[in-house]
Amino acid sequence: MSRSRDNAVVFGTEDLLKSLCDSVAKVLTAATQSEIRYSGMVQRISKTCLKPDIGCFVLFDGGFSGLVVINFSAPAAMELYQKYLLSMGMASSELAASHTSDEVSNVMGELMNQIVGDFTGKVGRQLQTHITQNQPKMLVLNKQVILSVDTKLDNPEARRVTFYTGGHNVFYLELAVDRAEFIQLNDFDAHEVLDPDALLEQAAQPARVPVAPANDHDDLLKSLGM
Repeated sequence: MSRSRDNAVVFGTEDLLKSLCDSVAKVLTAATQSEIRYSGMVQRISKTCLKPDIGCFVLFDGGFSGLVVINFSAPAAMELYQKYLLSMGMASSELAASHTSDEVSNVMGELMNQIVGDFTGKVGRQLQTHITQNQPKMLVLNKQVILSVDTKLDNPEARRVTFYTGGHNVFYLELAVDRAEFIQLNDFDAHEVLDPDALLEQAAQPARVPVAPANDHDDLLKSLGM
């Protein structure tokens, strides 16, 4: 049965943001086997930026367009990196010692890819639309460097949310999307259909996703329009 306009469900920017925050918390909690939580307050910002110590961003497009940025402090990045690989059975002696290591950037990019994949899949079902994402891009940043990411959106809205790791380190999520509202006209089932075998296989052998090398600054800066 179709809904009346007065009773239609409206899905806006804050709903997209909450869905993204839930994906960040879900993926990183599962990957690190520790609680990842986010602030109940959200900040309106004028633009998204890559900031120290590791900046990572992913663009998505399709039914709607947007940009996801996560800025990790060195302690937060190292905690997530170490807990993720230790939970997979890697020996602590084999782990990188610095957040500037390519291995750390690759792992954070892999986690970023999983986060945005979970988000786009979930929102695609909720909004009955199709969204694609590009390859995560990482940059290890000097404390004096802040890069603005040009999203090329027609009417952008941007938000920032604070996240906390299990070890009480802090990192920040930023989302920029075109201002839009999705209005539900008809009832439908948006629940995810899970394949237990596929989930177990994914947990046992997480796929390594190609990530832009941390030291490939020329290509990355070019992608930022600089």
